[in-house]
Amino acid sequence: MSSLSTPSTPARLSQGEFIALIAMLFATIALSIDAMLPALPEIAETLTPAAPNRAQLIVSTFFLGMGIGTLFVGPLSDAFGRKRVIIAGGVIYTLSALVCYVAQSFEVLLIARVIQGIGAAGPRAVSLAMVRDQYKGREMARIMSFAMMIFMLVPAVAPLMGQGIIAVAGWHAIFLVYIVFSLITVAWLGLRQPETLAPEARVPLSLTTLAASARDLFSRRPVLVAIVIQGLTMAVMVATISSIQPIFELHFARGETFPLWFAFMAGMACFGSFLNSRIVMRLGMRKVITRAFAVVLVLTLAHLALRATVALPEPWTFYIFLAWAVSLFGMMTLTMGNLNALAMEPVGHIAGFAASMIAAAATVLAVLVSAPIGQAFDGTPMPLIIGAAALIAASLGLMRLLK
Repeated sequence: MSSLSTPSTPARLSQGEFIALIAMLFATIALSIDAMLPALPEIAETLTPAAPNRAQLIVSTFFLGMGIGTLFVGPLSDAFGRKRVIIAGGVIYTLSALVCYVAQSFEVLLIARVIQGIGAAGPRAVSLAMVRDQYKGREMARIMSFAMMIFMLVPAVAPLMGQGIIAVAGWHAIFLVYIVFSLITVAWLGLRQPETLAPEARVPLSLTTLAASARDLFSRRPVLVAIVIQGLTMAVMVATISSIQPIFELHFARGETFPLWFAFMAGMACFGSFLNSRIVMRLGMRKVITRAFAVVLVLTLAHLALRATVALPEPWTFYIFLAWAVSLFGMMTLTMGNLNALAMEPVGHIAGFAASMIAAAATVLAVLVSAPIGQAFDGTPMPLIIGAAALIAASLGLMRLLK
């Protein structure tokens, strides 16, 4: 196993526990989004009945806050250590979830979701820097694949959990679950995980140092290309998550069973993480990403052509859409971890700053690109399919720039 730890770095967790912890930190993001999906119709009816499509902003504002937060958490973690910043982010996340719980207006809810996203930036970006502190290249991609495999279990159960909470206590109570989850994860990190950034490796906060790090990061063409591809790929995910619940409810009349179908899709996507962990060391990250994009682009164009030219009866249109959606989730598991590893590979000496800037740029790009797709929802899956085809094609084309 390749190690980047220094002699002064404390003893590691076992690799299994470390992977599980990283997966739990990543899962903060999935839980914060996917458990809310069954609540969108009730939120729309309660807080924004005149414009129900605005309920999708519950998802995109969280991503926006996460993009803003990641601008700061990386440099802070380079200066003060990884654990302190993740724990501070957990505190912000928990307090904003409490505000969401008591919110009685849509505007207050959206503001609190932005702040919640800022808090979630700690677990999301700094945990990536923790992985990079100890692993690099294909080995980092392999660790990320195992973490993603566990992480994907959360989207599988989160909508079902959200639906159950809504039935028992109403949609506000979902935010209480967020508070409990965050407290458990932060306690695990604080009690079990040694600090991965040795004191002598820390970089004091200064404008000169930050400017030098920024020049170093953004002067590297492979990093820039990987960021853009990551942003476009994430945009497909954000647009899909924002639109899929309304598609199931309004187009396919399967709103009540949506959590079960979403669990099925997430469960099937776990295979992508498993497959990536098996092949990335042999094929390399670039080949895995390129082939994933190519296969899903062909499936997307075929799906688009089929919907435009053939009037298939139900339930065939639903099952074809379901298979296509599974392919999208699989594409995410085969590409996102590898794209992160590609972007981080040459910048391990500024891992915290790099993880922060990469995540921030990709997330903000994803929000800006995906928002029009979500708001274009017209009761059919066509805006999502067309938008996904364009974004995947652009990503595949940009992969040619990564030699």
